[in-house]
Amino acid sequence: MTWSLAAACGWALVANLLAMLPSRDNHWRRAYVLIAVGVPILGWVTYENGPWWGLGVLVAAMSVLRWPVIYLGRWLRRTVIRSDVEPG
Repeated sequence: MTWSLAAACGWALVANLLAMLPSRDNHWRRAYVLIAVGVPILGWVTYENGPWWGLGVLVAAMSVLRWPVIYLGRWLRRTVIRSDVEPG
């Protein structure tokens, strides 16, 4: 196993441990930190192991951070629908 995959597994372990702890802001601060740390790890995994491993790590990270992904999808849908239907 390469160091990048070990870092991705460590990221997933820390993310799951942080999810078990109570939070006053519904874990959003932790999610921002996990995203900031996870994006470089995702790039590292993709660079060292190829796009299929990178895609697998991306899917795993999206399953851990599913609410930020859901809110991003809702925001994109609102933005695209709003830009498609212009008054006039």
